Amino acid sequence: MDHTIDHEREIARLLVETLHLEGIAAEQIDPVQPLFDEGLGLDSLDMLEISMAIEQKYGIKLRSDDPDNRTIFASLRSLSEHVQKNRRA
Repeated sequence: MDHTIDHEREIARLLVETLHLEGIAAEQIDPVQPLFDEGLGLDSLDMLEISMAIEQKYGIKLRSDDPDNRTIFASLRSLSEHVQKNRRA
């Protein structure tokens, strides 16, 4: 299986576990669906929780005042790509 798809599923599982998303399986999260608003409906508190979970798991600091957050957190795919590019080996 494609490494990118594997990584997206890993991030999706992290989202489901971290945010205790009821009734949503990681495999059900569309990689290009927006994470916020009309998509999964996440909010800024969820973003903070996700940021902490990603920092803990991957060693990547995501700052709340980062002007790129809109892009980074736009979708599962964009978040996964950001983590892949910036994770510590």
